[in-house]
Amino acid sequence: MNKHTENHVVPYSLYIYVLAGLLLLTMLSVGVTHIELANLTVFTAILLASIKSCLVLVFFMHLKFDNRILQILVTAVFILVALVLFITFLDYNYR
Repeated sequence: MNKHTENHVVPYSLYIYVLAGLLLLTMLSVGVTHIELANLTVFTAILLASIKSCLVLVFFMHLKFDNRILQILVTAVFILVALVLFITFLDYNYR
């Protein structure tokens, strides 16, 4: 049976927990902007945004229930974006 034709039942409580986590992370990212972390401010904001986007991808876009190859490809894209950002920050810091 094709995986996309199977029904997967997700309890609404899981969505409430994910929503609460997203709201908490949003409040944390707003709170971080008021703290002086020097060079770590942007890194912290990007890290929190990445965590939030992963939560949205996994639970709200049902990546958790999708094909394994698609999960690997999405993870590879996140790693590639993180690598590009890391190289960009290295270039910016050592100029």
